Order: sequence, then C-alpha cells, then structure tokens
Amino acid sequence: MAAKQKNLSSSADQSLPGGSDLYFAIVVSDWNSEITDALYKGAMKTLKANGVEENNIITVRVPGSYELPQAAAMLAETQSLNAIICIGCVIQGETRHFEFISQAVAQNCMKVALDHFTPVIFGVLTTDTFEQAKDRAGGKHGNKGVEAAAAALRMAELKDLMMPDDFDLVDPFDDPW
Repeated sequence: MAAKQKNLSSSADQSLPGGSDLYFAIVVSDWNSEITDALYKGAMKTLKANGVEENNIITVRVPGSYELPQAAAMLAETQSLNAIICIGCVIQGETRHFEFISQAVAQNCMKVALDHFTPVIFGVLTTDTFEQAKDRAGGKHGNKGVEAAAAALRMAELKDLMMPDDFDLVDPFDDPW
C-alpha cells in the first residue's frame, strides 16, 4: 500500500526557532537548475522569514549534486556555521548512474555532518521524472527547499543546546597523561 502523499512545506515554518544570531551555508547544484533554483529560493525565504540575516547566509554553487558534499566539507572546515543545506536534484535515467550519484551524495553529506559536528541537511531530490521534481520544487507537493531550511533551523538549535560554544571536544584517542 502506498503512503499518503504529503505536502510538508506548509507546516515546515510552524514552531521554528529564530535564527537571528545563526550562520548558514547553502550549497546548490547547477545541474537541473530549474529545480534547484526553486528549492534554493524556498530555503532562502524560510531562513529569512525566521530571522536569519542575508549576510549570515553563504551561498556556494557547484556543478552537480556529486560535488555537494565536497563543498559542504570545505565550508565545515573553514567557516563557523550552525548548519549547511545541500540542494540538488538527481533524476532517474536509463542507467544505474542515478543510484551511484544518489547514494554517494547521501552518504557523504552525512559523513561531513558527523566528521565536523555540523548539521548537513540533505535537500536533494531523487526522483524518477522531471515532473516529480517540479512537484517538489514549488508544485503540488510543496517546496522541499522550505523543508530543508526548517530542518536546518531545528538542527542548529539542537546543536546549540547539545554543544554550547564553550564545549571542548575531547579526542578519545588523546593520551590524557
């Protein structure tokens, strides 16, 4: 039985934490730009509507979704960010390329998040058709960019609660003596 189709974008901005003192990066794939540009606009609108200053948002464009985790890692390493949003769109074709790209991007976005203690939000559409992507980039299924920004705000708040600025990361392999 198929799951009921939902448009979560309309409820994504309810009860979101404010972002007036937060810093974000949005990494956007140029591939399928009609889709990724719409997702980016939704993410920007949501961040700004929740108090994030435009000057506190770094935008980086990359050629395709495969490059999203690479840019996210560079940002996590060089910038002090509360969260990173990766926006892309991979559409199924006739070959297995779709599977390899989708899996690599998902796994490596998570790897960046875990390696750098920085939330990395997976705002990458992986659809069977271009029409399905359009439906999720401002169409009948909302805008997944809005949902990605909502997740970034919530995860930034969680990071702040769990890891205050004065929290000192301890390497378990450091010799304590």
